[in-house]
Amino acid sequence: MSSNSIKRASALLTSFALLGAVVSGCGNGGNSEASSPPASSSSASNPASTEAASPSASANPEKKIKLEVIETGNNLPPPDQDIIKKELDKALNVDFNLTVYASGDDYKNQLNVRMASGNFPDLFALDRQQLIEFSKQGLLLDLTPYMDRLKQVSTFIGEENVKKGAVGGKVYAISKSSQIPYNTYFIRKDWLDSLNLEVPKTIEDLKTVAAAFTNDDPDKNGKKDTFGLTGAELNGAFAPVFGAFGVGSPGSVYEKDGKLVNALYDPAMKDALAFIKDMIATGSVDPELLANTAMQHQEKAFKGQAGIIWIDWPNMTKENMIEQIKAVNPKAEWIQIEPPAGPAGKFDGSWEIGNTPGRYAIPKALEKDPEKLQRVFDLLNYVSDPKTGSLLVQFGVEGMHFTKDGDKIVMTDKAGEVGYSWLYQFTGRPEMSYLQTKFVPQAEFIKFAGDQPRIQTLNGFVDLPEGYVASDADRYIKEELAKFAYGQRDLGEYDKFLKTLETTMKYKLFMDAAQEQLTALGYGNK
Repeated sequence: MSSNSIKRASALLTSFALLGAVVSGCGNGGNSEASSPPASSSSASNPASTEAASPSASANPEKKIKLEVIETGNNLPPPDQDIIKKELDKALNVDFNLTVYASGDDYKNQLNVRMASGNFPDLFALDRQQLIEFSKQGLLLDLTPYMDRLKQVSTFIGEENVKKGAVGGKVYAISKSSQIPYNTYFIRKDWLDSLNLEVPKTIEDLKTVAAAFTNDDPDKNGKKDTFGLTGAELNGAFAPVFGAFGVGSPGSVYEKDGKLVNALYDPAMKDALAFIKDMIATGSVDPELLANTAMQHQEKAFKGQAGIIWIDWPNMTKENMIEQIKAVNPKAEWIQIEPPAGPAGKFDGSWEIGNTPGRYAIPKALEKDPEKLQRVFDLLNYVSDPKTGSLLVQFGVEGMHFTKDGDKIVMTDKAGEVGYSWLYQFTGRPEMSYLQTKFVPQAEFIKFAGDQPRIQTLNGFVDLPEGYVASDADRYIKEELAKFAYGQRDLGEYDKFLKTLETTMKYKLFMDAAQEQLTALGYGNK
């Protein structure tokens, strides 16, 4: 562990220790209804992580309790066909009622209506902004004094993820365990072979190969109908190039030489933009790069129009994708490559470590029903237990949907029956092992993508300040960087761009908030 990591861990532990002391002090004062665990639960007075991980941790495990959970999702089967529900009902002695909404907007509206009317679900997903708003309104249960009854959850998701559910130093939501990066450059090896070229090792190699793919007829059809690089917008095509200059994705914040740096203010950003401008000027980049939406860049790659693409492994290596590629050109061979090196080494773009794939909160009103509250804790601990509930929500029922070969999980031909089990992964999953188990033919691609070095960005830890409109600033950043990259605005005006961003777009508010909040978390303090 680095010294900075140790400092951050110490700061976090100190924070929780102080919170615990405060809670303890309030309890002794006899005025602690809002912050102390309910006294009626047996495990509240004698918490133990091993008990908490077991369904038997409830005060009265013989009593069946109804639990309602809502979130976004799809493909949930009816309750009478829901195998995961039936297993959770048996394990926890509950009548589980999960409702999912396919539309994120519909879900958000439904949740807002229910929270406003006092019709609270027992557990529900929410985004960071809702977490902040609902916690300020006093609608969410402060989990801080209950964390000793959620030890299995804390162990499973890790302390770094625990703090992602915190607002003002108090934990109001359980955040899922972290995901892993999916994207890398893929390149047409058959085109490289056709032109007697090597896999590009540097960004200069990348520029050379992209130009050859554009000008030297790599598919040998006698037509100039190919180009080198495609992607989804500027960062979606050049993320590893920004990384080669040691620059994070535009607008991201990260540590560099022990200090907090915003990519837009990183001195290397102008160097990266100058390289990208030169590469675009060669004509080797998809001319519709900025207009690509959805998976248009993938379609171009599949059709044989482009030979290099920065994309996630599922959209290049899953069986149905391979079929589409081969349907157009049976000889097409896409390979995954390491990020090309540049002046600052090589990084396969940025990876946001402050984000979480999901958060779940419990309404404060549930503290008045300690039996049900404990059963919600039981649920969260159970699906976080790597020996029982976590296996259920990852892979289904042992012996039916998977078997064990030592420590190795082997899926059976019935695994498809519980393909929706991710809806029950309320605390997440061990991403690498999960993916490699579920997608065996893609296991090497998954590991390769996960192993590549990334610039770790921190924006997910920053709550946006009042008065700052991120959408306006983001749009302005995207538009102006595109102008620099396409030579429509001289890079000599870069400082003027930053000045406008700080003032007209109020970016200074974000910069100050990021500095203050990230420093408080121990980042940039070397």
